[in-house]
Amino acid sequence: MTSSTPPAALPGHPYGSNGAGPDPYAQLRTGHDPEAMPGNGSAPSPMPRPGKALDEVHGTAQRIAANVERVLVGKPEVVRIALVTLLAEGHLLVEDVPGVGKTSLAKALAKSIDCSVSRLQFTPDLLPSDVTGVSIFNRQTTNFEFRPGPVFANIVVGDEINRASPKTQSALLECMEEHQVTVDGNTYRLDSPFMVIATQNPIEMEGTYALPEAQRDRFTARVSIGYPDPNAELAMVDEHAGHDPLATLTPVSDAAQVRALVEAVRAVHMAPEIRRYAVELVSATRRLPEIRLGASPRSTLHLVRAARAQAALSGRDFVVPDDMHAVAVPVLAHRLVLTAEAQAARRSPADMIRGLLQRVPVPHGTDPAGQWVSDSRGNRQ
Repeated sequence: MTSSTPPAALPGHPYGSNGAGPDPYAQLRTGHDPEAMPGNGSAPSPMPRPGKALDEVHGTAQRIAANVERVLVGKPEVVRIALVTLLAEGHLLVEDVPGVGKTSLAKALAKSIDCSVSRLQFTPDLLPSDVTGVSIFNRQTTNFEFRPGPVFANIVVGDEINRASPKTQSALLECMEEHQVTVDGNTYRLDSPFMVIATQNPIEMEGTYALPEAQRDRFTARVSIGYPDPNAELAMVDEHAGHDPLATLTPVSDAAQVRALVEAVRAVHMAPEIRRYAVELVSATRRLPEIRLGASPRSTLHLVRAARAQAALSGRDFVVPDDMHAVAVPVLAHRLVLTAEAQAARRSPADMIRGLLQRVPVPHGTDPAGQWVSDSRGNRQ
């Protein structure tokens, strides 16, 4: 397989240009007619430019990214995945060692949007009712009244989620999947947008409980921040030693605007061949001998939504395979359960996803008849 071209960057944002040479999807990016192929004598006809909604996605994403990067220095890729997850109506799991900025990322993203925000510090003695809310008896009215818990917010920041017991972790299952809470037989809807940003320490850390598979599967993406490079760490020391940048962070968007951006992302076009590619990529994880539990059908939906969000951030109203490649590892890797042999061989789920990206035939464009074909590795030519 020829390596996939990285997705286009946000204009004017430090993500920068990819600089990887000719773009195999340039024809699609520039809006040429699929039948106007070299040598058939027809001139390319421009397609309509993406509408104002995508321009708004661009502008708002740039402002939020710049705001978050005032706090999290030198990690534009992590910020990109966080924005993709937000626009894909998903939930983000941030996993890494202590002290690299997990909570700072979650709080910076939450403070960049003018909406309701709540924070949960997960501890071993936290109860499910501390998360969802509880019914309290009112002696004056002789009735039970529901007191909403912290999940009744647009953005819920769950700090060190794997320090709580599995019973408490599971209190988020209904909230994250169905955007509702059921307490004492009554169901309460959650406001839109609704996003859970949870941080966790690696399971090898003392005092942690591994997230259940059902809980991990509800997170659209997982990211690891990692240590900054020396220059970024020096910049952090210079900028953050004297003050806390979170204290001066102001919102650059609001809940209504985020809802409008989500609607624009939903309208991004995805060709049937791209949808089939997503299904083939996910189903391939279930056939690997090193994997005991492959990716679920829910992960296919998350992958499609994340690819649409990635395309919108790249300024396109259609999805190309590069968008799938840009989000495949953070969307799929945390869902895989390896066999004991694969763990002993120190294989990682992320490496297996990258291997599948190299092996699964990629739709590579259209032929003169308008049919998508794969690259030189595939069999759809």
